[in-house]
Amino acid sequence: MRLYEVVYILDPALDESAANAKLEKFHELATAKGGEVSAVDHWGPRQLAYPISKQKNGYYVVAQFTAASDALPEFERLLKLDGEVMRYLLVLNEGEPTSGQSILAEVRRPAGEEEQDEEEEDEEDEDDDSPPQFQGGRGRRRRLEGPPVELLNFKDVATLSRFLTESGKILPKRTTKVTASFQRQLGRAVKRARYLALIPYTRRHEG
Repeated sequence: MRLYEVVYILDPALDESAANAKLEKFHELATAKGGEVSAVDHWGPRQLAYPISKQKNGYYVVAQFTAASDALPEFERLLKLDGEVMRYLLVLNEGEPTSGQSILAEVRRPAGEEEQDEEEEDEEDEDDDSPPQFQGGRGRRRRLEGPPVELLNFKDVATLSRFLTESGKILPKRTTKVTASFQRQLGRAVKRARYLALIPYTRRHEG
């Protein structure tokens, strides 16, 4: 048994009770060989980053369950046949929560450094919203503008957007100063988020 996560984009006309009835049928197949559903998170209706089948909105649900791999083909066949499933993504869960949040690492530093940082922060503009720089690799210590990401969640649109250019391309590692490992995670997460219409493939400029 392995832990899987599936993100559904359902017809926006469905309400929560109708969506639950549909999900119960899907999950019965997925867990038919001894698995179980551990979490179901209804995000509800959301605007899509780009139209899917001429629809501008979709009903998002994220579910996690354990299942035997040989139970999944029939589960996915049912999803593909259901006309109210606009799109879905089934992946192995690596610890990501069902919410759209990444897991941040706790940064512990000596008390002297913390006091110095507090003094520096008092001198800085409180309205500065520049993207966080994440420390990685060897070399000189870089000042962290935010806690490092321990586990990047592909559903975390806010964090992913910090690493994208205005046209929607992924910023290069030489600009963000992240590790090669994190850059690979980022590429995979952005690809999944684009497929789920959480972020656009490209951003069109107005005017």
